[in-house]
This record gives sequence, C-alpha cells and structure tokens, in this order.
Amino acid sequence: MTWIILFCAALLECVWAVAFKQSDGFTRPWPAIVGVVTAVASVVLLAIALRALPVGTAYAVWTGLGAVGVAVVGIARFGESASPARLGFLTLILVGVAGLRFLESG
Repeated sequence: MTWIILFCAALLECVWAVAFKQSDGFTRPWPAIVGVVTAVASVVLLAIALRALPVGTAYAVWTGLGAVGVAVVGIARFGESASPARLGFLTLILVGVAGLRFLESG
C-alpha cells in the first residue's frame, strides 16, 4: 500500500507541474489553483509514504517518476524533443526507480 501511495504522489507531481505550466506564471487562476492543490496533496502523500520507506528511496522515486511523467507530457502535449538520447536517459531514470522499488521492502 505504501508504494501505491508513493506512486499516486508522483502522479500528482506530474499534474501540478503541468498545471503550473498552464497557469502561465500564475496569470490564469484555474490552472494555478489546480497546481497548488495537487502540489499540497502530492507532498502530503509523500509524507505518508515516508512513514514506511527510507527518505532517500521515497524521494528518489517521487522525483524520478514525476520527472519522467512531466517529460512524457512535454513530448506529447507541448512538442518537446523526443530525441533518442532524451528517451534513453528517461529510460535510465525508470530503471533506477524500478531498481529502488525491488530492493526496498515496504
């Protein structure tokens, strides 16, 4: 259950990052509100996951999945680069996250 909570926190990290992009520097209120609410929810879920997981592992997974998720949204929605090198390095992040998941109990 702890890992599910952590994955949900990472998903919310993707939501808030994209919402802040859409808020255009907090000039558009609804995306800004979505960003703030999901950022708080993401941090709360991370804190809950930290009850059972080591801080280094949980934080690395949270930021790693968030970074990959936002990069995928950037590629799909905002036309960011999908170069083989970029995709390769994003894959390395996922490999690291998977390694941490399978090495930790919780």
